[in-house]
Amino acid sequence: MTGALNDAGIIVTRPARQAAGLAREIAALGGRPLIFPAIVILPPADASGLRAVQSNLARYDIAIFVSANAVEYGVGDPAAWPARILTLAPGPGTAAALAAVGIANARIPATTMDSEGVLALPQLLDVSGKRIVIFRGDGGRELLRTALEARGATVVQVECYRRAKPQSGAAGLIDAWREKRVDAVTLTSGEGLDNLWDILGAEGRAHLAATPAFVPHASIAERARGLGLRRVIITPPADAGLLASLLEYFAQQRKS
Repeated sequence: MTGALNDAGIIVTRPARQAAGLAREIAALGGRPLIFPAIVILPPADASGLRAVQSNLARYDIAIFVSANAVEYGVGDPAAWPARILTLAPGPGTAAALAAVGIANARIPATTMDSEGVLALPQLLDVSGKRIVIFRGDGGRELLRTALEARGATVVQVECYRRAKPQSGAAGLIDAWREKRVDAVTLTSGEGLDNLWDILGAEGRAHLAATPAFVPHASIAERARGLGLRRVIITPPADAGLLASLLEYFAQQRKS
């Protein structure tokens, strides 16, 4: 018995720390996870803004963490985290990261696991006069800040980590494709997809374009199709949705 995923080789492109959980789930279901972080997560080049926020947390009413990386680099000393701050996250992975450092009861969207979902939370519908801090990486969308300011909140946005492109490892990934050890790839961010495409070169891009790609958001799917990926499957949100789609796909492959 090889398990429900039938020994399928599945590339996991998340940053290293976030890749482990999904890789374990894939292995438990009988797949072969191939971890290749398409984004390298680093501390901010200038941490002064982050330190200023961390030393004045009591002034904020609401904290939003955009990712598990924002939790890792943004919380600081969990013992100093004020209990009165309402904490929000875009999905269960970020909420779990918060719970792991002792910040429980983070609210997550009931709709989409993204900025739009966060903005639809009832706790953010009336924020006039509230002070909100957003913990995020460098760059990224401005939707949260602009929408919350339009609703009357005072918003501080702090960059607590930065993302970089991996500088090595593509040769090993291409070898895996040559040896027919890759059956699917998971792509959980548009930036990770762009990085992967950039470093693979012509041969690697041809392999990627022909590999079934599982993505949790329509915007990533659109980007993937624009690059020429031919089999893009949009999954339900979070790891549970990703795994459910993988299980369904490989069950159909066995039948055919």
